[in-house]
Amino acid sequence: MASLWSFLFLLSSFSMFACFSSVSSEENDIAITPINRDLYHSSSDLLEQINSLVHRHPDKLTMETIANGNKGYQAEMTVVTYSRSSIKDGDDRSKFRILLSFGQHGRELVTTELALRILSILSEEQFLPNVDRDAFNSTLDKLVIKMVPVENLNGRKLVEQGDLCERRNGRGVDLNRNWSVDWGKKEKDYDPYEENPGTAPFSEPETQTMRRLALSFDPHVWINVHSGMEALFMPYDHKNTTPEGSASQKMRSLLNRVNKDHCYDRCMVGSGGGSVGYLAHGTATDYMYDVVKVPMAFTFEMYGDSTASAKDCFKMFNPIDHATFNRVLNDWSAAFFEIFKTGPNHMDEAHSKAAASGQEKFVSIDEYLDGYLMERKNRYGKKIEVLDLGMQEIRTYFRLFLLSSVLLLFMFCSRISKSMSSRPIVSALPL
Repeated sequence: MASLWSFLFLLSSFSMFACFSSVSSEENDIAITPINRDLYHSSSDLLEQINSLVHRHPDKLTMETIANGNKGYQAEMTVVTYSRSSIKDGDDRSKFRILLSFGQHGRELVTTELALRILSILSEEQFLPNVDRDAFNSTLDKLVIKMVPVENLNGRKLVEQGDLCERRNGRGVDLNRNWSVDWGKKEKDYDPYEENPGTAPFSEPETQTMRRLALSFDPHVWINVHSGMEALFMPYDHKNTTPEGSASQKMRSLLNRVNKDHCYDRCMVGSGGGSVGYLAHGTATDYMYDVVKVPMAFTFEMYGDSTASAKDCFKMFNPIDHATFNRVLNDWSAAFFEIFKTGPNHMDEAHSKAAASGQEKFVSIDEYLDGYLMERKNRYGKKIEVLDLGMQEIRTYFRLFLLSSVLLLFMFCSRISKSMSSRPIVSALPL
């Protein structure tokens, strides 16, 4: 009998081992698609290509690299500006201003390739099919476009080193959860690997730089470009609603047009929080709309492979074959130029819309100083170290100035009050 029990125990143990081995084997058998180096540039090569493009077209493009850091963590960000005439005459404010960000999540390589393609078209080294060149140039004359081709450079480098599912920055923070609107709230399915919001709003150098850029540039249109699905999102991400009134109607109308003409009705259209299936807190687009008061703030999701395994991240977020790669870049390049063409027609409406709704741009002292110094740097070419080394001192002096002004005003009012109380009271009698 004992031997029978021993035999059954061994048999059950062997069965369990075989079962777990089978599951483990199936997991290990999942093919992980590597980065297709024939289609995708490395981050250093991509930035070098952009740098060469800028140097070949100084009449249209300028470029700056902004370094920032805290607590030993350093981050660099390249910003490319497209403008046909304001580079010479310095008049950016009279034009329609568009701010674009790509590569906020490291694993979404296709977004940065789209940035390079758009810059190539803007510089006229590549062309959109069936486009009237005179009309094209007339449209671009009205624009100033600032583009961040790779917002999350440190995270991108981790992906290139083999961590193909990494979306966060170089110290594990999701840059699209690090903004101040509804920051830090966690849903029931919160995954720190995917959505770590950082230790505080704007704790990360990358989001600090983007905030300064947005406040100084004051864009009419903001577009944050991602991959993972096909979608055209407007605010809000942190709640299942869209803004009220004509602002929402204008945004939705523009997105519906882009969806029909360039996404061929495949894209989801609506608020991120209402369409994607989960709420996202502390996102860039919600901040741009609520705080910077950008009239048209969007998040575009340009590609996703729903058949890919959750572990096969490169395939899930990026086209892997030449034909799909080119189709995606061509379709979305045309979509962006639809925005470029349509946007200036809304410029007067955008200004009157903000005035009519009372949407004044109230920002904190820190945000004002960040934006102010960044604007001076852009205009006069001062070095970025002014921002990093002098910011805290300037804030301190500014606060002391405000405090001393309030105290002096209080002392002055008190003196006036005492002086008035010491005078004899004269009654006013009717004549």
